[in-house]
Amino acid sequence: MKAIEITSYGAPEVLRAVERPDPVAGVGELLIRVAASGVNRPDVLQRKGHYPVPPGASDLPGLEVAGEIVSGDAAALAEAGFKIGDRVCALIAGGGYAELCVAPVAQCLPVPKGWSDSEAASLPETFFTVWSNVFDRGRLQKGETLLIQGGSSGIGVTAIQIAKALGATVIVTAGSDDKCEACKKLGADHAINYRTSDFAEEAKKLTGGKGVDVILDMVAGDYVAREIECMAEDGRLVIIAVQGGVKSDFNAGLVLRKRLVITGSTLRPRPVAFKGAIAKALREKVWPLLESGAVKPVIHSTFAAGGEPSGAAQAHALMESNQHIGKIVLTW
Repeated sequence: MKAIEITSYGAPEVLRAVERPDPVAGVGELLIRVAASGVNRPDVLQRKGHYPVPPGASDLPGLEVAGEIVSGDAAALAEAGFKIGDRVCALIAGGGYAELCVAPVAQCLPVPKGWSDSEAASLPETFFTVWSNVFDRGRLQKGETLLIQGGSSGIGVTAIQIAKALGATVIVTAGSDDKCEACKKLGADHAINYRTSDFAEEAKKLTGGKGVDVILDMVAGDYVAREIECMAEDGRLVIIAVQGGVKSDFNAGLVLRKRLVITGSTLRPRPVAFKGAIAKALREKVWPLLESGAVKPVIHSTFAAGGEPSGAAQAHALMESNQHIGKIVLTW
């Protein structure tokens, strides 16, 4: 099969098209003929040597795919209600930048009715992450206020739409007025340009001094101190990336007085059973929103995966430019 591998750690150009042996599905797994692969920030970190591959996972990058089931564990397929030829999208621990990809059956979901494979490939990584962190860990409830740091990212556009569809008020930060406007068009109630405004002060004003109930944070670093200042009593801060650095200096007294929860997670190393439970929740609570049009795909760019330089290299260069709004997808 054709695949894109990281030939050495470095710039996007290290992503090269290669031939690899076809993978084989094992117990509890299925094999997908990949039509499209989503590109995510962890892929960039892996390419640079900053995101180790979990034990047993493919060394190829790629954490989400969509395509057609070509083989698999018959019992597991039957239990999940899948059959050969069905179109699915899947969350995987690696190996997505390839024409064929093995996925745990429990981590697969049907391509939503009316969605293309490219659109479906943009779903798993961000939807699993947002559901697990905003709704499971962060316990966001109808009527509460969510602050999303980085509203125009793949994670951000997903969190905006699901939170709004489930009855929350959404405030986002973004790095330009254009990105702020794009977030509002997706349903965000308020958008703060973090380059020209202090997000903590703005969030307090927008909530009448009460503060926000849940924050989805991809920055960490010195953001944490300001986030704690603009959180409501019993607020929950959920950290899912550390783009601003791993060290934070904050007022612990505010954590006590406001009874705040500071938590975080990474999804990739979690066991199949954990991810399978998220898949079930998504199928029940979020897939109907996709099929009704309440939540829409937001794809900025699509690249043919191969070529020289590879489409994957071009996709990574775009991601690192931070000029995109929504998702970047590779096609096969």
